[in-house]
Amino acid sequence: MNDKDRLKGTTTVGLTCKDGVVFATERRATMGNLIAHKVADKIFKIDDHIGATIAGAVSDAQSLMKYISAEVALYRLRNGEIISVEAAATLTSNILHSSRFYPYYVQTLLGGVDDKGPALYSLDPTGGVIKDLMISTGSGSPVAYGVLEDRYSEDMYIEEGVDVAIRAIKSAMERDAFSGNGVLVATVTEDEGFKMLSEEEVESKIKELN
Repeated sequence: MNDKDRLKGTTTVGLTCKDGVVFATERRATMGNLIAHKVADKIFKIDDHIGATIAGAVSDAQSLMKYISAEVALYRLRNGEIISVEAAATLTSNILHSSRFYPYYVQTLLGGVDDKGPALYSLDPTGGVIKDLMISTGSGSPVAYGVLEDRYSEDMYIEEGVDVAIRAIKSAMERDAFSGNGVLVATVTEDEGFKMLSEEEVESKIKELN
């Protein structure tokens, strides 16, 4: 068995807020009923204004993130400007669709902020792309959606969005055996760009929510 068969299971959340985008994931990677890794990174910086999350096979996810980041960097060099979030999502969709007969076993959230404002997209392994305001992927997503449907509002700002995303991930960790071992959170805003919250910041937020 390779990574495509074994290292799976996760919960990711993406939220569009009035002033940016919030990403949150847990950190567990599983191999069947074995917890294979407890510190898996599932949020990636694609560019200063774009981030992404991964759910699925580890090797495919890591390769895809490197591929997208390289193409986005090339776009900046060739055109002398940043790529729009929509164009980055379309690029990712084209990469996935071109590999549909030997697919990347991943579900990806990609979002960020450009001159049109915040935007968030979900992409499936064959390149299907859907824009939405709040999205969850992975084995714990049914539980996470319960929190999101109850607490998310498109009028909320980043600070409140971070709280809602953490609540959703924590709920999934309580009920999904394939999710756990801590929470990662990142934000993308016009002022600060892509920012990964420190472990201390996340722990402080979790204590405030308890």
